[in-house]
Amino acid sequence: MLRAFRRLFVTLLLVLFFTPLTEASDKAAQDSDSAPIDVVGKVVDHHELAVLGYYVPLPRIFLVEGDLFVYSSTESAVESGEFVEKDGALMPANGAEITLDLSITSHLMYVWFGLILTVWITIAMARRYRQGVGRKTEPKGWFQNLFEIVFVFVRDDIAKKNIPDNKYQKFVPYLFTVFIGISFMNLFGLLPWGATATADITVTGVLAAFTFFITQWNGTKDHWEHVFWFPGVPGWMRIILTPIEIIGLFTKPFALAVRLFANMLSGKIMIICILGLIFIFTDIFGAAAGVGMSLFSVPLTVALYALKAFVGVLQAYIFTLLSAVFIGMAAEEHAHDEGIEAHA
Repeated sequence: MLRAFRRLFVTLLLVLFFTPLTEASDKAAQDSDSAPIDVVGKVVDHHELAVLGYYVPLPRIFLVEGDLFVYSSTESAVESGEFVEKDGALMPANGAEITLDLSITSHLMYVWFGLILTVWITIAMARRYRQGVGRKTEPKGWFQNLFEIVFVFVRDDIAKKNIPDNKYQKFVPYLFTVFIGISFMNLFGLLPWGATATADITVTGVLAAFTFFITQWNGTKDHWEHVFWFPGVPGWMRIILTPIEIIGLFTKPFALAVRLFANMLSGKIMIICILGLIFIFTDIFGAAAGVGMSLFSVPLTVALYALKAFVGVLQAYIFTLLSAVFIGMAAEEHAHDEGIEAHA
């Protein structure tokens, strides 16, 4: 029975792997005219949503010189005659410049999916706790137990350990949302037809910006003194230390954004490249070579999927942990003596 279940699972896994990827690679081949698989085209943002190998067009919204244009898809924008497609991008037909592009993209959709799922789970669990399940009694079901384990972990091992005791509680909702939301965004990329929203620098940049603004908004007087004034430090040293501290305010969120973006993008590219070897060998040497390469690529891809799932949760943890560290450093009240030795 167990062996039959394993065979069924492997069969379903292969179907999920190859069906969407084959259709997507065929679409990419038509676009590139020669390449059997378009690696870059698989990881960049798109104006259509891939679902089980099918493509659902997404709305295109433009602000052009004060006028708002809304279309259901790229094709409808071109058919209207008001826009033309040039080098894969839409341009106003009259030669005007697009002031603001508010189009819905695949990465944005997966950001929404991650946040909506996070909010839905949190509200559902909060409702159970209000009813007394988990508060007056023990948590019921594996899902509520898992939710409580994750929440307590974020609260006690991330927020409480890095943010002052009298302030950490107000940051727990943000840190928990960041951890769960980024985990979902990372894991959505494991779907053969899915997109890794965090493999987009604009997504990770916005997430890092939230941490940056929360950190600076909650900075104490002592925090800002050590950025601009450095109590007890000779004046000539402030000329050197103040610019360094100001730059440091921005390098921290920059490092948050780039670390998450680079790790998730590299993992996605690696999986596509290794699995894409099947199509490359088929295109060059024939179907027999493609089948032979699949004996190597598929097991390695499955192993990489497991590794990428671990890395996805790990990167969510690292982003949340560093956010808590930065917030805690800014919110902490430093009891220091005057003098350069105390600052050091």
